[in-house]
Amino acid sequence: MVDRLVADDLLEGSNSELPGKLSMMEARLQAQEDEITLLKSSLAEALRRIHIHDQQAPLLWQELIAVNPAAARTWSQFGNFGAVSKPNKYLSSSALLNCQHSTASKRAVMLCVSSQAISLAEDAKEEKVSSLTRVPCLGPWLRPATLDRATQTDPIHSLYPAMLEQVPLAHTREVQSLSLEDAFSDDVPPLVEGRSLLQESHGVRQETREEEKRENDQGSGMRPNWASLVEEPIQPSSVSLFQEHRFTKDLGTYGPLDDQNPVPLPMDSSFLFHSKNLIPSEQAVPVSPALEGQKKTLVRRNTEKLVKETPPEKTKPKLGRKAVSSASLLTRSNSLESRAKDLISSAGSSRRGTYSQGQSIKMFIRGRPITMYVPSNIQNYDDLRMEPPAERLELEWVYGYRGRDCRANLFLLPSREAVYFTACVVVLYHINNRTQRHYRKHTDCVRCLAVHPDQVRIASGQTAGVDKDGKPLLPFVHIWDSSTLVTLQQIGLGSFERGVNSLAFSRADSGVFLVVIDDSNEHMLSVWDWARATKQAEIKSTNEAVFAVEFNPSDSCNIITCGKSHVYFWTLSGGVLTKKQGIFGKYKKPKFIQCFLFSGTGDVLTGDSEGNILTWGKSAADVKTLGKGAKETYQIMRQTRAHEGSVFTLCVLHSGALLSGGGKDRRVVLWSVDLAPEKECEIPEKFGAVRTIAHVDGEELLVGTTRNAILRGTFSGGFVAIVQGHVDEMWGLATHPSQNTFLTCGHDKQVFLWNAEEHMVDWCTTLEEAALCADFCPNGSVVSVGLYTGRWLVLDLQTREIVFDCTDGNEQLSVMRYSPDGSFLAVGSHDNFIYIYNVSDGGRRYTRFGKCTGHSSFITHLDWSKDGKYIMSNSGDYEILYWDVAGGCKLLRNRFDSRDRKWASYTCVLGFHVMGVWLEGSDGTDINALCRSRCERMVAVADDFCKVHLFQYPCPKPKAPSHRYEGHGSHVTNVGFTHNDSHLLSMGGKDTSILQWRVRREKAAETPDRVAPASSSSNCIPETGT
Repeated sequence: MVDRLVADDLLEGSNSELPGKLSMMEARLQAQEDEITLLKSSLAEALRRIHIHDQQAPLLWQELIAVNPAAARTWSQFGNFGAVSKPNKYLSSSALLNCQHSTASKRAVMLCVSSQAISLAEDAKEEKVSSLTRVPCLGPWLRPATLDRATQTDPIHSLYPAMLEQVPLAHTREVQSLSLEDAFSDDVPPLVEGRSLLQESHGVRQETREEEKRENDQGSGMRPNWASLVEEPIQPSSVSLFQEHRFTKDLGTYGPLDDQNPVPLPMDSSFLFHSKNLIPSEQAVPVSPALEGQKKTLVRRNTEKLVKETPPEKTKPKLGRKAVSSASLLTRSNSLESRAKDLISSAGSSRRGTYSQGQSIKMFIRGRPITMYVPSNIQNYDDLRMEPPAERLELEWVYGYRGRDCRANLFLLPSREAVYFTACVVVLYHINNRTQRHYRKHTDCVRCLAVHPDQVRIASGQTAGVDKDGKPLLPFVHIWDSSTLVTLQQIGLGSFERGVNSLAFSRADSGVFLVVIDDSNEHMLSVWDWARATKQAEIKSTNEAVFAVEFNPSDSCNIITCGKSHVYFWTLSGGVLTKKQGIFGKYKKPKFIQCFLFSGTGDVLTGDSEGNILTWGKSAADVKTLGKGAKETYQIMRQTRAHEGSVFTLCVLHSGALLSGGGKDRRVVLWSVDLAPEKECEIPEKFGAVRTIAHVDGEELLVGTTRNAILRGTFSGGFVAIVQGHVDEMWGLATHPSQNTFLTCGHDKQVFLWNAEEHMVDWCTTLEEAALCADFCPNGSVVSVGLYTGRWLVLDLQTREIVFDCTDGNEQLSVMRYSPDGSFLAVGSHDNFIYIYNVSDGGRRYTRFGKCTGHSSFITHLDWSKDGKYIMSNSGDYEILYWDVAGGCKLLRNRFDSRDRKWASYTCVLGFHVMGVWLEGSDGTDINALCRSRCERMVAVADDFCKVHLFQYPCPKPKAPSHRYEGHGSHVTNVGFTHNDSHLLSMGGKDTSILQWRVRREKAAETPDRVAPASSSSNCIPETGT
């Protein structure tokens, strides 16, 4: 059929229109496949309902006879109910399964069932009907039709109350995974419980009881799951009830079942199958709200599976009927052609927002529809105008230091500023004034630094990256002025591969040249005249790892590199580089040469992985070994035992003395000019090994460590941390409810409490497991921390002691959230549950209150309502659910009623008020976190592309404008405002950095079209000057 459609379009259009028509055909085919998928799920619902009627019909018949014989006689006048056990000679279950007219079949079967209930209700006497409504499991069938907002469907007609019956499934995990709870009401008891009630009340056959007892014993108490309800064969007795009588009531006349009329259809109900007879809000109305909700849920979560199982129909009329029957599920367009045009107009976007009927909006993420209900205070959604927020962010402080995998990354300038880097930011930290300045012109993580001989200009190189569209961001080197933070030159864009590994300025000629080694497989070595941005020479250095490069301070034509099992001595002459390898001779060749420097005497000193300091010198060639004509070589002149394990860094002082830093032993050793040890000290174990050393003055030193800390101190007085940070990916962030402090945790098992005013660590503790989430109790005395194994702890902020320890499930916890008054704690887990705890004793005692069950994927975010009674939650399959916690952790099936609810916080990434934060083409995982400000005027967003966004709140329209901020070198995992909205905190994942942004408000007049927040708060930031 696709070939025929393409051929027709080719005949109509020219070659220039072919790409657009092909795209339209592909979109049309996809829409048709979606229709088939919906019909498959509808058929499964019809089969399930038939099976339920088959089970309940005999029981209800016996119940009716026992309670009201007169009503039973009235029923028997319309149909032979006693013959339900006879085989049906017209239609078998297999025939129904293979029925080609699936839509008409499902609906006609349900109309038959409904008609019997209507006939009984109309013909029975008033007192008999009232007695029937008291029968368990029968009363709910006769309730009036209501609008079902949870499943986004409308009642078909007031004449068909039985068509809206909502028979509950067994409340099993399989059923909940399909979100069928949205299709059924709260007041209907489960099927199994209803059957049991009837049997116990009126003595149904003892054999049935024994049979059910055996089934329960075999199933270990498990209730029937979804597969058993759908896949069990349909009993012929369930069909005979429907086919053996006719109705002449309001529904019209039904004919007998035969080959020409396989399914009984009402004479005057053809409008059910033709959208042209319906008003727009009622087009393609489903059989029941339960069925419609079922169809939607199945399509959203099991689309691939259902499409694979159901081959597409090949006859065009059938596709047309199916398209009409479920048009309201996918779009409000009236035809497949218009839907195809909508898809094409979205330019391949994976999400679309459409406004429909003034009540709801649909957005699509990865093809899955997500319905958002419009709050009642918004009268005209289309007229809303989105603007950037009046507030802006200004980077104030950077927490962290990249010492775990980078060398030569800490220098001290004459201005008493320590220069180091983390993420995409080069930090200039004044060690006396404790202030920071930031160079922020890099587009990805900074990997290396070099200071010019004038001690003012600095070169910094970055790694390669990719943008949000997957396009590569090429690495480069920036040379910039440290006093003005102005970029002086950019070199190497397009010349370096993967990233810049190491670099150094020449010294003999006052820094005219810059040598760079990139991260390619060959580790290309290039020499640049950086002022002119011209390359002087380039050569492949080695396929092994390279750790350092440096010019000879007395000769700019000599360059040295070291790395894995090598030391190379390079000579630059006439634009050509040549190398000589250092000869180890009788000394053991180490696996790694970690560092080197030039001593005051001109010798080259290297530190290796064996813990030795080797002294290299130039000597005449050994003719016996190298042969005649051999030139001079570089050989080891002396070996000095320095450390246990590796020597990670060497630093020469103005006096000519030498400092060395060890890895395994964590020692800093002071050596005399002739390499005699004079002083030493050991770095505390919690800070890791020594990565680099910078001399301050006298005995005072700065020491960078492998656990991302910078220490300041002396040999005699010891060292204290002036910069600290995490060493592995971070996810947990919580801000204190009344103080300018915040807490972070991550995969490194560390928990930090930071002071946002003093820009320092209040305390740090190490846990037994990785921590992923945290939240402060509203009284501010304790904080709860969720761990990777399902365990969660409560820590006292003063003593750092664990005051409570609990475990929920065996999967990682993703969110901890206290209710506004602190009486409840919600724990969201990757096992798809939300655990609710009562909180007492100031946050030190917890008792299980309940469990929210209904999500079919792991919990990602949740928020409490301002009254502390309700929860809104998101899950990994882009689902939005609402819970009545005070009412017993019940799922709120009518999501429409939650559209005006006020939320104490807003961190859920899916919701009407934050729909506009999703960028064009987002796949559902591009936004990791968001946070609404306390004053409810702005919302900060952390995305997967190293960016922090600031939107106005609310922002319910697609493509909402925002302020965008860079600085992170990895996916931004979390964001949070401080208690008074004066600052915003953002955390990078792999870059292990925390950025603290100052919030500044610009004066801007409020426009009448701007969306008003759901509620206001006096806890807003003051207007500040620049």
